[in-house]
Amino acid sequence: MPTWNALGRDQSELTVTTHWPGAMPPNAAWGTATGRGVRVCVVDSGIADGHPLVGPVQSSSVVEELPDRGHAVVAAPPGDLSGHGTACASVIRSVAPDCEIHSVQVLRHGLAGSGEALLTGLRWAIAGGFDVINISLSTTRQKFAETLRVLADEAYFSRTVLVASAHNHPVESFPWRFSSVISVGSHDTGEPDQFFYNPAPPVEFFAHGVNVEVAWPGGGTTRCTGNSFATPRIAGYCALILSAHPGLTPFQVKSLLYLTAANVRGAA
Repeated sequence: MPTWNALGRDQSELTVTTHWPGAMPPNAAWGTATGRGVRVCVVDSGIADGHPLVGPVQSSSVVEELPDRGHAVVAAPPGDLSGHGTACASVIRSVAPDCEIHSVQVLRHGLAGSGEALLTGLRWAIAGGFDVINISLSTTRQKFAETLRVLADEAYFSRTVLVASAHNHPVESFPWRFSSVISVGSHDTGEPDQFFYNPAPPVEFFAHGVNVEVAWPGGGTTRCTGNSFATPRIAGYCALILSAHPGLTPFQVKSLLYLTAANVRGAA
């Protein structure tokens, strides 16, 4: 029985009570797709370009604070100030090896960052028309919630799939709480390729996120645990789906994730 890591609580085994005749194995949803043709943006601490588990980073940008106390996104050499973004990028690459990976750095050393930087980076990524945006972070500041909700809706209606990690602790944070995003927690089944649909949201999907081997700046690897590292796995599956079926809406992508979830396939 899996243990679910979201909102800081364990839940009993989750099952789907409604049988959906269209439930299907994952290979029926994306076949032999590898992510080719799909642009994924990682909104995080930056990415170490050329790491053996990451490969090339197609573009790298950073959110900078301006003298007038505003913020702007500017092009920057690839790099990672904490390792978190590189770790997430390596998970995406492991699932969708041929997708494009782009980076916008909103976190600094020690994973410190401001809500304004997050808003600026996310707004830039949405305007850039990326197919998938991975956000393995959130803010608890209520003053940013409404703007984040508007941005999440903007992504949804412009066919950008926004994949966001649930908080690791029992607190309310954003943007994962919004229904227009695909929210992700982690499970500990030990099966990296398995993911589960949650019939009791707000967390919608659970993916492998315990003791995950990930890339780390400097060319090495480490093992990490948390919803942050389950989220890019779901982002990778979204890239596979869009590679196999270009032009799907976020609603359609989420529907295919539901139909291919391990507990939905088992119930059908």
